[in-house]
Amino acid sequence: MPDGAIGERPGRGRGRTGRPPLTDERRAEIRLEIARAAVELFVDQGVAATTGDQIAQAVGVSGRTLWRYFPSKESCVSPLFAAGIDAIAAALRTWPADGPLEDALERASVSAEGPLAKPQPPRVRTLLRLTRTEPGLRAVWLQAHDEAEPVFARALADRAGLSAVDLRSEIQAAMLNAALRAAVEHYAWRTDEEEPDPATARSELAATIRAALTVAANGIS
Repeated sequence: MPDGAIGERPGRGRGRTGRPPLTDERRAEIRLEIARAAVELFVDQGVAATTGDQIAQAVGVSGRTLWRYFPSKESCVSPLFAAGIDAIAAALRTWPADGPLEDALERASVSAEGPLAKPQPPRVRTLLRLTRTEPGLRAVWLQAHDEAEPVFARALADRAGLSAVDLRSEIQAAMLNAALRAAVEHYAWRTDEEEPDPATARSELAATIRAALTVAANGIS
C-alpha cells in the first residue's frame, strides 16, 4: 500500500462536490416564489383544499424543499406579510425631528426598496381578506406584526440615541405597529371592488396608511 494511504477513505480530504450552497439572496427569492404560488392556490381553491405538495409543484421544487423553508402551508405566505419591515425600520431611524412621521414612512413605502414599490401578486388583498376566516392565515399575519414590533422599537430607540430599548420606544412601536396593521386591514377588508391595477392599489393603500399614521403620529412624536 502506498505511503500515506493507510486509513484513507475515498473522498475524504478531497473537498465536496455537487451544487454550491445557495446564497441568502437566492433563498429569499425562492421563499418569495413559494409565497406567490401559495397566494394563487389559496385564493383559487381555498386553504383547506391546498396541499404543500401542490404549492411545491407550482414552483418546481420538491415537497421536502418546501418544508425546509416553511413549517406549514399557511406560513408559505409569510414573506408577503413581512414585506417592508426593514424599509420601515430604516425610515424610523432617519425620521427628521421636525418632520411628520407619515411623510417619512410614505417615502420609505414608495422607494425602490419599499413594500409598496415592489410588485405584489394581484390577489394579495383577497389573501388578506381570507385572514378573517382562516385561523392559520390569521396566525401568520399576526405573527408578522409581532416580529416587526421589536424591530420598530429598536429603530425608535436608535433615533432617540438610546443604547437600549426603553418603555417609551416599546409603546411607540406598539402604536405604530397597530396603526399599520389597522390601515392594511381597513384597505383589504372594507373594499368591495375587484382587485385594482397595481398602480391604483399602491396609491389607495398608501393613502390609507397615511391616514392611519396621521391619527397615530400625535401619540408617537
